[in-house]
Amino acid sequence: MTNDRNAIADIWGGRTPYGPGESWPARVDMHLAEGVTEADVQRWVRTASLLHSNGDAMDIAVRDGKIVGVRGRADDIVNRGRLGPKDLYGWQANASPDRLTQPLIRQGGRLVRCDWDTAMNRIVAQSKDLLGTHGPSAIAFYTSGQLFAEEYFTLAAIGHGAIGTNHMDGNTRLCTATAAAALKESFACDGQPGSYLDVDHADVIAMFGHNVAETQPVLWMRVLDRLAGSQPPRLICVDPRDTHVARAARDSGGVHLAPLPGTNLALMNGLLHEIVANDWVDHAYVQANTVGWAELRERVAEYPPDRVARICGIDAAAIRTAAGVLGKAQRLLSTVLQGFYQSHQASAASVQVNNLNLIRGQLGRPGAGILQMNGQPTAENTRECGADGDMSGFRNWSNDAHVADLAKHWNLEIKQIPHMTPPTHAMQMFRYIEQGSIKMLWVSATNPAVSLPELARIRSILGQERLFLVVQDIFPTETTELADVVLPAATWGEKTGCFTNACRVVHLSERAVEPPGEARADLDIFLDYARGMDFRDKDGKPFPAWHDAPSAFAAWAASTQGRPCDYTGLSHDVLRERVSGVPWPCNAEHPDGTERLYADGKFSAAPDYCESYGRDMVTGAPFEASDYKALNPDGKAILRAGEYLPPHEAPSGEYPLVLITGRTVYHFHTRTKTGRVAELQQAAPEIWVECSAGDARRAGLAEGDLAEISTARGAVRARLRITGVRNGVLFLPFHYGYWDRPGAEHSRAANELTQTDWDPVSKQPLYKTAAAALAKVPEGADPVVPVQPTRASTGAMQ
Repeated sequence: MTNDRNAIADIWGGRTPYGPGESWPARVDMHLAEGVTEADVQRWVRTASLLHSNGDAMDIAVRDGKIVGVRGRADDIVNRGRLGPKDLYGWQANASPDRLTQPLIRQGGRLVRCDWDTAMNRIVAQSKDLLGTHGPSAIAFYTSGQLFAEEYFTLAAIGHGAIGTNHMDGNTRLCTATAAAALKESFACDGQPGSYLDVDHADVIAMFGHNVAETQPVLWMRVLDRLAGSQPPRLICVDPRDTHVARAARDSGGVHLAPLPGTNLALMNGLLHEIVANDWVDHAYVQANTVGWAELRERVAEYPPDRVARICGIDAAAIRTAAGVLGKAQRLLSTVLQGFYQSHQASAASVQVNNLNLIRGQLGRPGAGILQMNGQPTAENTRECGADGDMSGFRNWSNDAHVADLAKHWNLEIKQIPHMTPPTHAMQMFRYIEQGSIKMLWVSATNPAVSLPELARIRSILGQERLFLVVQDIFPTETTELADVVLPAATWGEKTGCFTNACRVVHLSERAVEPPGEARADLDIFLDYARGMDFRDKDGKPFPAWHDAPSAFAAWAASTQGRPCDYTGLSHDVLRERVSGVPWPCNAEHPDGTERLYADGKFSAAPDYCESYGRDMVTGAPFEASDYKALNPDGKAILRAGEYLPPHEAPSGEYPLVLITGRTVYHFHTRTKTGRVAELQQAAPEIWVECSAGDARRAGLAEGDLAEISTARGAVRARLRITGVRNGVLFLPFHYGYWDRPGAEHSRAANELTQTDWDPVSKQPLYKTAAAALAKVPEGADPVVPVQPTRASTGAMQ
């Protein structure tokens, strides 16, 4: 069956019901350019989606050297042929007429066109000068969750190995850092334990701060099809908004919990309290596979439902009911995303989700799993390859043997790789730039001038004359406007490489068409820089040793041998020949990949093997190797307890509400791609604000009124939507910046309002606990166009 639906109005398509233990039926979604039929397509080229973390496998339709559409891959375990709105329409952004097609350099205060040699020579000269005068710590790299594994591995090799800087991170710090941190705290190593296949078996699916219907619509299609089949699962939803997921949870016989933002840890402790008090604990599993049980039991005893209800502002009876659903589940799948990740105790709360599955023995078998989700399509690779500050191959920065092992793979001296202090996270990097110790920043495939918190400060930092700013991107953005050098990059469909989705499934994305103008693949740009800098390995040979995407992947795969993310069974040729999508580890022992980690109760947590010795849940201070060996000498899973603390910025008389930010199904990141696609842009053309009917009435506002939302950092204006969000909470989508409003005042981007603060463990910024005020703006005071509510935001249910 091929489905060419209107995915703007019909986001999730028709149902293909199935029961527990059955395979998810295939349904092939397709969209071709107007007037093009399947018979007109000359080539279909294998790839996967690069506009969310789900990794939907698809083929690109090519005709006369141009992309003319996409079609889902029915054989892939991730999506079984289905595609979401951004998958179906997003490819059109590649052909946008305002693509960057030629390098730019700043001259006389203006960006002017130049050739590649001129642009790269300026970067190389600046780099050499800084290395000679200030050392490696004067240079920093800030990358993305949208490049390919080969590119991240190369960037990590250049930054950590050749230059020797400790300043490297990705915008994945904003969306996936807590996923990695929570997994490291519980399993001493990153790596998603569960699989999307667990949806096919679960009798309870719990979504903690995970609005899957909009962030991963194809995964939600899978859940909807289970709900439509025999023996449907019950759902638990934790979200202050009354979303599609929340309504489905209630309809399924499950529970929707809407806690106050910033109280997730208290809620999780309350749920665990009830599970322990009712002895819904798999004591044999806990005894055999975990450490820390006594401390966890003692901590959650302090959080009876009545106390938690007062903290979270929800009904104690609902907490008990939800705990009963979770405690009696036979196959429990737990998922987590930004609702938990972007708060002040993000890691501690997310770790309690891991604890929930561990003490219930719900791990490593069909339907029993944990999915600490990612926000971006290749965020998993940023972490694996070390482009976010982690060490390549999930190695441990605090273990000298691991550093030596990586140095051997790179053929560098160990002393070239900085490892005396923890790597610098993004928020700290921008502080160092502000203070002047970092003097050159290379930004690739991201737009911090819209995505980072407290934008007035970020614009001030990036606009400093003493900072040399390089930006590598495919479109002009708010960040390229501040750059000294702009490099035009190729994108998805214009280059070849691999990337891995949120449940470890690896896809090969093939080059389908030529990039526009002089745009180049990010890998080629990094390698060109390396050759310009004349980096050498310890034998005097050019470094990195690889020269193209297949050889870069081969080097990356070889470096993972024996590590948890073992890619040694994969290559471009293998991925090209296989059934679409292979989950790592894939090696001689597991030639077809591995659906679930820890199925045998063996974890990657032995003291000499683990990626992390853990951190204090309150302060974030790292533990030493000796502390870890004393706690966990046998390498078991770790039950870490957490004490609830109130948010740093509480509502006040001046700012009585709590602002949270989030996503819409139609847009990605800062809308630089999706805002250039007619279908997606028209579906959600303008920012809006959501509040409850009660809060609207108290502010004197009605549906559609123009409102001003303010915090201690600034104010933005948006049309009001009255929704089911709980009282006391405002919601703003964060996608909207200023690239399509040149010269406009800074009154549109949600991050004008968010705060410079972060979770102590993951260092992920806080986007969901800002104290805010809401007021009516007189009509005629702002030219903002009225907003037509879309299907996704008005709550229409399939």
